[in-house]
Amino acid sequence: MKIVSWNCNGALRKKVDKIAALDANVYIIQECENPQTVSTEFKKYLEFSQNYIWDGENKHKGVGVFTRPNYKIKRVSLNHEWRGRSLKWFVPFRLSTTRSEYKILGLWNHGADAKAFAYIGQSWLFLQNNKDFFRNAIIAGDFNSNVIWDAWDRWWNHSDFVREMGELGLSSIYHSVRGDEQGKELLKTFYLQRNKDKKYHIDYMFAEAGIIKRTVNFWYIILSNGKN
Repeated sequence: MKIVSWNCNGALRKKVDKIAALDANVYIIQECENPQTVSTEFKKYLEFSQNYIWDGENKHKGVGVFTRPNYKIKRVSLNHEWRGRSLKWFVPFRLSTTRSEYKILGLWNHGADAKAFAYIGQSWLFLQNNKDFFRNAIIAGDFNSNVIWDAWDRWWNHSDFVREMGELGLSSIYHSVRGDEQGKELLKTFYLQRNKDKKYHIDYMFAEAGIIKRTVNFWYIILSNGKN
């Protein structure tokens, strides 16, 4: 199973060749447009999105999950609210192939409208609401977060989220395979304003130990028109 997570930075319809060339089983794409709103002139994007789930409030930039046409993909109904506010953006789903079934959560952490719980705070709240789903699941996406931004006066820091994931048996695949410490990643996944001096590691994939042990290759691929 090959899973690719990439923040395409918008206009996936014009960049789809780059990502499709990876020939993945599952693509989790942040900041992509809703396939339903794309013109028929973008035939390659429409072909790419034959089997998908998309969520977002802006038709131009949401989070999409794209799989091969012969797979069964079904969205799972979970608690997406905290005090009446929608948590953004999470796409939990079950993927069935001819051999296996997977429980996967694709995400794009957002600033949302809850300033105290922005970005990693969104994932932390979603975790508190849906811990049963997280067990034995694969979690992948743009978290917009790193331990270097932990704040002393809150309990939903990046470190807290990673710790709670560990309590559920989930670890970052990158850190497990590469051996880097959280906050000291040698590979970066985002260049702020495309500035090579402002580089950060903010994209992650979590899984349980059995899956990580079977991981032969784990690649972080930087594409020219977006971030991982």
